[in-house]
Amino acid sequence: MLTKRIIPCIDVDLDDEGNAAVYTGVNFEDLKYTGDPVEMAKRYNEAGADEFVFLDITASAEGRETMLNTVSQVADEVFIPLTVGGGIRTRDDIKETLRAGADKVSINTAALENPALIDEGARAFGSQCIVISVDARRRYDDEGEYYEQVDGESCWFECTVKGGREGTGVDVVEWATEAETRGAGELFVNSIDADGTKDGYDIPLTRAVCDTVSTPVIASSGCGGPEHAYEVFTEANADAALAASIFHFDEYTVREVKEYLAEHGVPVRLED
Repeated sequence: MLTKRIIPCIDVDLDDEGNAAVYTGVNFEDLKYTGDPVEMAKRYNEAGADEFVFLDITASAEGRETMLNTVSQVADEVFIPLTVGGGIRTRDDIKETLRAGADKVSINTAALENPALIDEGARAFGSQCIVISVDARRRYDDEGEYYEQVDGESCWFECTVKGGREGTGVDVVEWATEAETRGAGELFVNSIDADGTKDGYDIPLTRAVCDTVSTPVIASSGCGGPEHAYEVFTEANADAALAASIFHFDEYTVREVKEYLAEHGVPVRLED
């Protein structure tokens, strides 16, 4: 088994004064101020995180550019791979985000609207730079392509856009397969249903994607503790587990999560 990664994530928005700030919510709503993005990035870099994710959570919905000045400040503080998402619509946006210090870009809305952007980005900058983000929600109807049994009911997972605000009718598993074929180097799978609940990752969703693609999958949304990371690695075969609230509010440290995983037989990178 390859080493599994633990990845803290910050959701960044502009506050009332136009400054970048980290917010935490539930089901992509009820956002509350959590801290300064640069200070939090520095803290996680020192905490032994394997990677770090910076998401500008309203750039796409508001039609504005990613806050690249803040990205540059964050990049100056982290010496682990940095993924930046939100508001990335074109090849030039990818270029400018990488130039600002990101190692990878996470694309959701623009890729669904223009799938050729994945091919273009992979050709220009390498597949390793292109992360396709999926904001998935469960639907219990007959309009999907791939179905899973969840609590005795059959459901499929729909891709949403604009921070989970709009459905697309696109099946997540079908889209993940296409994204991989077009050159995505990684898939970032978020569950709107599990977001902020701390009840655990959406195992059926993550497993459905992992079982279908060979591209590395980052599981996101719902982590309430080390046992949930263990579940998503062992039951869904995710390559990385992303978490926010448990780290932001000092419920667990990155090291505590990794030590739990190591004790339970999951290979992780632990520094002395």
